[in-house]
Amino acid sequence: MSKKKEKNTSLNWWQLSLLGVGCTIGTGYFLGSSIGIGLTGPSIVIAFLLAALGTYVVFIALAKLTADDPQEGSFCYYAEQAFGNRVGFACGWNYWMSNILIIGSQLTALSILSRFWFDNVPLWVFASIYSLLGIGVVLLGTKGFDSVENVLAAVKTAAILLFIVLGFLAVFQWLDGTGPDPSVPSSYNELFPRGIKGFWGSLIYAFYAFGGIEVIGLMAMQLKQKQDAPKSGTALLLLLAIIYTVSLGLAVSMVSFDQFTDKESPFVTALSDYHLAFFPHVFNAAIIVAGFSTMTAALFGVTTLLTTLAHDGNAPKWFEKKIKYKDLPLPSLGLAVVGLICAVIAALLLPGKLFEYITTAAGILILFNWICIVLSNMRLLKQTFFSISGNIIGILLMLLAISGILAEKTGRPGFYLSIGFAAIIVLIAWLVKKPHKEQSSS
Repeated sequence: MSKKKEKNTSLNWWQLSLLGVGCTIGTGYFLGSSIGIGLTGPSIVIAFLLAALGTYVVFIALAKLTADDPQEGSFCYYAEQAFGNRVGFACGWNYWMSNILIIGSQLTALSILSRFWFDNVPLWVFASIYSLLGIGVVLLGTKGFDSVENVLAAVKTAAILLFIVLGFLAVFQWLDGTGPDPSVPSSYNELFPRGIKGFWGSLIYAFYAFGGIEVIGLMAMQLKQKQDAPKSGTALLLLLAIIYTVSLGLAVSMVSFDQFTDKESPFVTALSDYHLAFFPHVFNAAIIVAGFSTMTAALFGVTTLLTTLAHDGNAPKWFEKKIKYKDLPLPSLGLAVVGLICAVIAALLLPGKLFEYITTAAGILILFNWICIVLSNMRLLKQTFFSISGNIIGILLMLLAISGILAEKTGRPGFYLSIGFAAIIVLIAWLVKKPHKEQSSS
């Protein structure tokens, strides 16, 4: 018993920070940032800084809740304690659906990136292949999954560092190439080439790049010293903000913002005019590794989450059955596989704007959960003036990102998709869950 307890509280604060970097970086950053750059230009760096601030508020809110009352159900449990079992039910299923959309987003991104080498292969073919590979990794079990994820996290972090090094070499003109001289925006029009409206619409893609941070909040209960959770979150967000803003700042300074496209990573675009024949291939492969890592992590996560929902009475008890393979609840994995199949079908029917639509919808659902986390913190824990101010700022930033989708026509289908999913979840919660008072009196 003591060994198990020791194992479950074995992380130092800096280990949690580094683990967070590996879990968070995915194609939302590597590919989705291209959409944000296309909307707002060089000011995408400011969008990422604001997103980092909003994400920090969420991390601190969840870390404090976890330190105060560690629970397996985590933010679903806290939402239920703060606002009732209907909200807890909706929060859990909203998070499950957001992760299914993340899986679909990553699958689509992986398929787009793979066409860099195989131009004529349909997206759905690659989506099918990566789906099968992802299921294979999850079926390795917890230990096998952890080993694979550690390797993938190291590869994608190394890819960013490679671009930063090459970017600085290009800025100081130590690389041979025909690219324009790097430039820093010196006026409002250069910084915001599409105005405040474009900047507003880009915020959701900046927030989406930080998606997954709530998982690290859950792992705060594994810290040796629970009070180190805020320190760990500060280091994590600071490290991510530096990596993101430095790399994106280099990218937008090297080429004009209108050259970026959601069919290619901004970092490949930025170095396309330099004589680096190896770079597009190596970096594209590294991004595929990053996306595959995020996809399998989400697949593993929804499998575990559904079991927890069933245990708490928020999902059919069948998903809690001990039909297991290497500690994996196969019924829960089966429902996640249905989500994978839907993503493959969507890739077949909507190949054009699929990545943007799914990324937008997933980002909005994530922010719904994050807002619920912050509100639960405000309801359950004693607040100071500074904590209230920080929580309000975080909520306003997230609402700004959600509403910004409506400013751009291309993102609206994703907005409507997310609102549709959220409305269905809320309706089901209202129909199947009774308030606690009604349950106790029955």
